[in-house]
Amino acid sequence: MKIDHHSSFDRMDELSQRKVPFFFMIDFLMDNILVFNEEEFGKADVLIDFRAYKRIEENRNPPTKLQLNAFPESKASYKKGFERVQQHLKLGNSYLTNFTRKTRIETNFSLRDIFYFSDAKYKVFYQDEFVFFSPETFVEIIDNQILTYPMKGTIDASKEDAKEVLKNDPKEKAEHYTVVDLLRNDLSRVADEVKVNDFQRIDLITTQQKNLYAMSSEVAGTIKPKFRSKIGTILKTLLPAGSILGAPKPKTLEIILETEGYERGFYTGVCGWFDGKDLDSCVMIRFIEKENGKFYFKSGGGITHLSKLADEYQEMKNKIYVPVL
Repeated sequence: MKIDHHSSFDRMDELSQRKVPFFFMIDFLMDNILVFNEEEFGKADVLIDFRAYKRIEENRNPPTKLQLNAFPESKASYKKGFERVQQHLKLGNSYLTNFTRKTRIETNFSLRDIFYFSDAKYKVFYQDEFVFFSPETFVEIIDNQILTYPMKGTIDASKEDAKEVLKNDPKEKAEHYTVVDLLRNDLSRVADEVKVNDFQRIDLITTQQKNLYAMSSEVAGTIKPKFRSKIGTILKTLLPAGSILGAPKPKTLEIILETEGYERGFYTGVCGWFDGKDLDSCVMIRFIEKENGKFYFKSGGGITHLSKLADEYQEMKNKIYVPVL
């Protein structure tokens, strides 16, 4: 159910202190926050497939082989926003800005079909409004340990020596170092003894269209006593998610709102499941939204002063996929 912005984080605190399980979704600007305890799920058409929690109606067979056509904006159109972001970077207003676009797509699958037949770590279908299939954890909380896994840097897995190219590309390295540092600083606001446990791990993402390698790291700490059992306060302190915003956060948010020219909505927000003890949450990326009967895929990437127009435009298009095998 929808809760007003100011009380929703308080409600999450109250539920977590009482060890009551709940699911939540928070949009990019934290203007729209949905919180459901298990009883309230009956009032909303929400399907969830997380590692530790599933809310699925039925087992279904795929209707047919997936067809997906994308109609991305022209490179010239993309260039306008890209160059404006670069101007801000050169002025020192930001050193990493996540620039995203909205692309019309056509597919023979419904949003519900995409939920059932895509393969991802986190999947949510919401009221025939949107579906996402995210590979990216936001934060996990396990026994007062908080962990995050910033994901920055992707490459076509079919390229020669793709893993090494990704790890050693100056732009991708700079972007990844920046996000890891940002997330380490963010976690330090709610946790002590924050450290990087695993740096530049490479994961394979398999899709019908093409396979991608994605680079991520693990950052962890011990939750400060004043934040324990306060899921809402922790989220309010950490959001918006640095990995899909950039750094520094306040000015970079202004740049995004100026240059993107569309509302992200729930795209790049976060959602999660609190089981009464621990939390698992994700960043809402790989996101398809229905608007006036048409489907739109929202995708993008991090822009630094080293970014090249052609590469960033291609990365935005590479991320328009559905992981159906």
